Amino acid sequence: MTDHPLASRFVVRHPEWAANATIYEVNVRNYTPEGTFRAFEAHLPRLAKMGVVIVWLMPVHPIGEVGRKGSLGSPYAVRDYFGVNPEFGTLEDLQHLVQTAHTLGLKVILDWVANHTSRDNALIAEHPSWYQHDAQGQLVPPVADWTDVVALDYSNQEMRAYMVEALRYWVREADIDGYRCDVAGLVPTNFWDAARPALEALKPVFMLAEWDELYPSGGLTWEEFNGDTELLERAFDMSFGLRLHYLLDHIAEGKAALAAIDVYLAAEREKYPPTTYLMHFTSNHDVNSWDGTEYERLGPLALPFAVLTALLPGMPMLYSGQEAGLARRLAFFDRDTIEWGAYPLQDFYTRLLQLKKRHPALRNGDPESHFQRLAGPAGLYGFVREKGGAAVVVLVNATAEPLVLPGQKMLVPPQKGLFDVFSGAQCTLAQLPARTVPAHGWRVFRTRD
Repeated sequence: MTDHPLASRFVVRHPEWAANATIYEVNVRNYTPEGTFRAFEAHLPRLAKMGVVIVWLMPVHPIGEVGRKGSLGSPYAVRDYFGVNPEFGTLEDLQHLVQTAHTLGLKVILDWVANHTSRDNALIAEHPSWYQHDAQGQLVPPVADWTDVVALDYSNQEMRAYMVEALRYWVREADIDGYRCDVAGLVPTNFWDAARPALEALKPVFMLAEWDELYPSGGLTWEEFNGDTELLERAFDMSFGLRLHYLLDHIAEGKAALAAIDVYLAAEREKYPPTTYLMHFTSNHDVNSWDGTEYERLGPLALPFAVLTALLPGMPMLYSGQEAGLARRLAFFDRDTIEWGAYPLQDFYTRLLQLKKRHPALRNGDPESHFQRLAGPAGLYGFVREKGGAAVVVLVNATAEPLVLPGQKMLVPPQKGLFDVFSGAQCTLAQLPARTVPAHGWRVFRTRD
């Protein structure tokens, strides 16, 4: 597994703490009635107990007012890269949040919008040459309907230096642990390649690219697509697993077979060495607000597919409110507070994320971890992940009928018993085929210590 033909091109050194990490996206505006850093900070102990390692804060900067969408605007329309949105609190509040997170063993990354700024960012007047203009000399948005923002020009070296210094500022001043970089593929890769070592000179960082180099575009089919891998070679630890995200949607819609996941995994393994990993999820801020909740898109497969995204190779991501069973779209440009209730799915996600955090076979980017797909009926997706005799067995039923796994050889050492992560029941490997997987359900087993 270590002799991947492209392995020598991937030189990013991941922080050790990322090896067993799950990432959790925080929509500060909608997280609490107050919508502040201080109010969110009270949730950090709960997230740590769930097994979260990386806390990703959506953009924390002041938001543009010119061309603003909705009453509060998009957090991705940045007016000041060195400022804090007063809606959320102060720099001191952010620093306190990060310090508290670190005390709990959590890491914090900020959402960074390097591709464009708001239409009233002071840089427009101070440095007009830092922006892209059309033939008439007018500022241009990076995408036609992104009318509240205008595109930066990365052919300008002064602008690049400014952006690197802005990135370094938050690592120095707030002690953050890295960045999630918005539409990273729209920014030249050589900028990110230069920014990464500038940040590493301050501390080890984790860099997440909002992009998926494996996701086909321009009308290409999956089989025809031959994506690039450059973002993950020198600059980023991880990018979005958009291909798997959309594939799960298509499976739920009846447009793709469950076995298409195998095609996805094979393509990922061919393209990336095992030390590289993608982020998998059933929801995030864009998906929730624009495409719908996981319950709208996936229906009865929402939780079974959450099991897959948590335990397949890759890093799982959870969005604000998923542990509360959030079943509505959050307003993107206005205040829309999450209703937490009694956190009905917190135990569900805690079992998955703590297993991910603690089990040696589930470590991110580990070339010594082995993956085995299990044979079974068409509606049952089963696999084993194993390392050093410790294994996790995952069975997901995508049908409306109970299913069982046929007997077969698997990576689980035969002398080891199995423990059901959700029910607590124990069984032997020989007894596993008799365990029914409920309709639209799942069974997750780990080898007993």
